[in-house]
Amino acid sequence: MRKLLFQNFFRGPLTERAPALDEAAVEELATALQRAARRRLGRSLSIREIDAGSCNGCELEIHALSNAYYDVERFGIRFVASPRHADVLLVTGPVTKNMSDALERTYRATPDPKWVIALGDCARDGGCFAGSYAVVGGVSQIVPVDLHIPGCPPPPVTILQGLLSLLDRTAKNVAST
Repeated sequence: MRKLLFQNFFRGPLTERAPALDEAAVEELATALQRAARRRLGRSLSIREIDAGSCNGCELEIHALSNAYYDVERFGIRFVASPRHADVLLVTGPVTKNMSDALERTYRATPDPKWVIALGDCARDGGCFAGSYAVVGGVSQIVPVDLHIPGCPPPPVTILQGLLSLLDRTAKNVAST
């Protein structure tokens, strides 16, 4: 045991390197997202994240959006605690039987205009949990989904690109009507 402890003192940590991202590209993407939110909503974008039964892989990537590298709050993207203050419901994981009623009530509590994003492969169709006795299925089985962001889990940049495409698409739909 002592030998193992001493080896760990002199060995570096076993972690992965941070992804090599272009800071200017991330800054440009987030600025475009801020402009689209202000143009579409007249204010910042408020997101309510809902874990409908996931493994928490997607949540780690969502939380990365708030770290010092991405810091999306400086661009007017806020995560809110109440669905009554949200514009977007960001749902992760397959919808479990225990969470289906809560997801539906959260959807009804969110004011219009509202959008639902199914984040990750499990939110689309249940992913590796599909067919389980405890899983209802994907998010679209319970509430209407406006956008699906694929990945297991999708990286933060992909999440930002998805939010931007949702705002651009809804702005085009409003302009055409």
